[in-house]
This record gives sequence, structure tokens and C-alpha cells, in this order.
Amino acid sequence: MNLLNRRLLPILALGLSACGDNLVQFALMTDAGNNGGQDSGPRDGSPNDGSPTDGPMTDGPMADGPMADGPMADAMLDASVLAPTVISTFPINGAMNVPVGTNVTATFDRIMNGATLTMSTFTVMQGATPITGAVSYSGTTATFMPMNPLSLSLPYTARITTGAADLMGNALANDYVWSFNTGMCSQAPVELNTAGNFAVLAGASVTSTGMTVVTGDLGVSPLTSITGFPRGIVNGAQHAGTATSAIAQGHLTTAYDDAAGRSLCAVTVAGNLGGMTLTPGLYKSTSSLEISSGDLTLDAGGDADAVFIFQMASTLTTTTDRQVILAGSANAANVYWQVGTSATLGSDSMFKGTIMADQSITVGTGARLDGRALARIAAVTLAGNTIVKP
Repeated sequence: MNLLNRRLLPILALGLSACGDNLVQFALMTDAGNNGGQDSGPRDGSPNDGSPTDGPMTDGPMADGPMADGPMADAMLDASVLAPTVISTFPINGAMNVPVGTNVTATFDRIMNGATLTMSTFTVMQGATPITGAVSYSGTTATFMPMNPLSLSLPYTARITTGAADLMGNALANDYVWSFNTGMCSQAPVELNTAGNFAVLAGASVTSTGMTVVTGDLGVSPLTSITGFPRGIVNGAQHAGTATSAIAQGHLTTAYDDAAGRSLCAVTVAGNLGGMTLTPGLYKSTSSLEISSGDLTLDAGGDADAVFIFQMASTLTTTTDRQVILAGSANAANVYWQVGTSATLGSDSMFKGTIMADQSITVGTGARLDGRALARIAAVTLAGNTIVKP
């Protein structure tokens, strides 16, 4: 007897079948041994011997092949009762110095029923205090978004309960629990979304003179003017007034507003940052900032995920040959400059980070930018530069 019969037999199923105005009761006997030893017809092993169990699933290759016995059959029979599992989280279990603006996520090994992922089945607690927020679900990932930033330097516990189920109704076998600690005044990265694909993005125009090399996409929106390429080279796509650059401009505005709206643990700075060494955090100027009397060093203290955000109400200026130096595993991808008006980088200077200017960005002759030049409204002007998207 094959595996399907061993699993499913003997079964006595009684049913009612409508036939005209009469109800005909029938019995399906799946094994002669459960019919008082009486068979319903010859059982000579032929494909059509008249037995009630004849058919493509009980005789021939489909009954005796790999679908009937072995691991494939076991998998078919058992798949619907396998419990879903969480395969990754953010923050990871035991994470330290987590930014207080972090969303908490859990990724599953399959598509889940989003209706079962709610504030009652996905919780974040600080001690015995529940965190207020909202839960969303997309793909295979559930996201808990706190209504307010988490508190500094405190432990948090996240939990997915057995109320979470997949599309077949299979629930987690046990609650999934993980914990993490927030840091002292650490900042979450600014979400650039599709604007992050661009090394250069302007609202009005992009103009280059000389041999500029851009690694990353280059675009303009809502206007369309791009000049100087070629001679300049773009190692990426060009988008002159396309839907792609329009969407990216929308995402740039969102990112700009996010950076401008940060306030947690802001350190007030003013004037010249040259000669300073700064640690990760949020730095705020109510006027302009410049790097002129020396180089600026950003020291992440060995944390490659550390974030630096600079807010300024007016301009950003660097003078000739000045540098932004990254130390202690600092990463240009995690450095953001939110400029209230326009930014100007001096000739032969070396700058790090994403510049998000409300108006324009001018990069002096020979200057190098390891980051992005993103201007919301006006132009980006280049002159024989190297710009590399981190």
C-alpha cells in the first residue's frame, strides 16, 4: 500500500448526493479489509478492475511514483501545519546604542496575513510600559513605528505573539522576543529613498565645465537642462525632467524636511568648523557654517553606523584645499548637510557627505565630493570635479 493510502486509509466517509428529488446515501470504502472482507469487484491489479479505489491517484505511476511515497509526499502533507518563523529583526537581538528614532522590524520566512500583525501581536515595551505606535506590513516584513522617539539609554523589548499567522492560518509556535538598548543622543540615518540613487540632482539645471566624473545617477526636475556631459562622464543614468527625477525630487524634499526637523540632543555650532574634531550627533547653526581655518575631522569612534547631521539656516562654504576628514570608521553615507540656502565647495577641496541644499550647490574647480550634491530648487554647477555616491 502506498504512503497516501497508509496515511488516509482506512476511512469510512458518508455523504449525501443530490440526484433529482432524491437524496442518495453513499459509502466510500477505501480498503476491502474494512468492508467486512467483501470486495466490490475483481482486484486483479489492472488499471480498471472495477474497484472503488481505482483511478489515476490509486493505480499507475501517480500512485506509486515519487508523489506517493518519500519526502515529497511528507512535505505535501506537512507543509500546511508548519509554523512560520521570524528570520531576522532590526535592531538585532542585543543591539546597543540604537538610535532613538529607529523603527523596529521583523522579517518572516514566508508571506504573512497582514491582518494578524497589529499593535496587539507586535509590541515594543520599555520595562512594563508599552510604546505607542503603529504597525505596518509589506512583503514579508512587519514594522513597528513608534509615535515618538524612544528614550535615551534605556532597554527595550520587542515581541511578536502567537497571534501572528501566515496566509494558511498557521500561527507562530511560540512568542518571538528580542531586546535592544538605545544610545546616548544617537541619530538615525536620514532616509533618502530614491534620491539616494543620485550623485547629482538639481531642480533647475546641472552644468559642468571641464572633465567632471560622476559616479551615480545625475538628474534634473522639474526643469530639464543638463550641459557638459559629454565632455563630462556619468557612470550611471541621466534623467532630464523624467518621472524618475521628479520622484527623486519629492523624496529629496522629504529627506530635507526630516534633517531640518531633527532636534534631539542638538549641539549648537556657529561660524567656522575648521580645525575641529566632532563626534557623531546633531549639530545646529542658526546662521551659516564654513570650513576655512583648517580641516574638519568627523570621528565615529569605531562605529561605522554612526550618523552626523549638520543643520544650518543659511549657507555652507569651504575654502580652497580644505577637507572633511573621516576617522574612526566614519562613513560618508552617514554624513548629512542640510543647507538652508546654498552650498559652495572651494577649489581642490575634499568634502564628505550628502549635501541637501534648498537652493543651489556650486563645486569649485578640481574639488572632490564623496557624497551627493542634491539641490531642491536651483542649479548644481560643476567644474572638473569627481563626485562619487557612497
